[in-house]
Amino acid sequence: MIPALLRGLCDDAALFPPGNAPLPAALTAHARYRDSEFAALVGPLIFPVPRLAELAARSPGSLTVVFTAPAGPGTVAPALEQAAVLDGLIVTGLEIAVPARESVVEFFTMLDSIAGRTAGLEVYVEVPRDERRAAVLERLAGSPYAAKFRTGGIAAAAYPDERELAVALRSAVAAGVPFKATAGLHHAVRNTDPTTGFEQHGFLNLLLATHLALAGADTGALEAVLANRNGAGVAAELAALSEAEEKAVRGAFRSFGTCSISDPLTELVDLNLLPAALRPVSESSAS
Repeated sequence: MIPALLRGLCDDAALFPPGNAPLPAALTAHARYRDSEFAALVGPLIFPVPRLAELAARSPGSLTVVFTAPAGPGTVAPALEQAAVLDGLIVTGLEIAVPARESVVEFFTMLDSIAGRTAGLEVYVEVPRDERRAAVLERLAGSPYAAKFRTGGIAAAAYPDERELAVALRSAVAAGVPFKATAGLHHAVRNTDPTTGFEQHGFLNLLLATHLALAGADTGALEAVLANRNGAGVAAELAALSEAEEKAVRGAFRSFGTCSISDPLTELVDLNLLPAALRPVSESSAS
């Protein structure tokens, strides 16, 4: 029931703002998603390394996670050692931030030094939104690592505008660097949050912009797609993609983190990209 374009698109980031779900609620909800008719839409639980002791205390059982390492590569090996002794915990990936004031050379030297520990895992480097961005993307090209772009947060300044996001996306696609997105993609289509007034990107806009970037569109064209608020139009263009085009888009844009699974699920149903039978009965506890 889940088309190829949407499979595994929504990483479960219930533990992160603005949802901030308590760990017990997040674990219960994630287990429910994995056993649902829309399970193919949902990716792994995104779990912050600093809270690993809390997870260990709960003996979570069978659980697939991607670790986030906000303090950089130095915290990865100890976290993987802790995870290895937890029965049923499967780590499939890492999202590693480039710490402030750390040079690109220093970061990748440290990251490469733990390559033996991260072999077999999908490793995403959170690309900083500062003068290091271009150098980080250059180092990612041809490497075993992918990119992670921050697309929002709890402050207006955390949201890149259309130009910044278009340039980042086009650079990644041109360099053949797969990427995922995190934060701020609360809705399927570009919108203005009625409470905060923040301009928020839509995850469908990002999917369509990725398709156009793969087809060679310039930055201006990508900006226009990212700014498009016509949900029906964006959805129709995505629905018209061929199987090969869908595969190419998802090969580039791997997934995005969302603290609510029910919100994207509901909107995808509303836009006729998923069958009505999948509409959630009530909001998830992680909303």
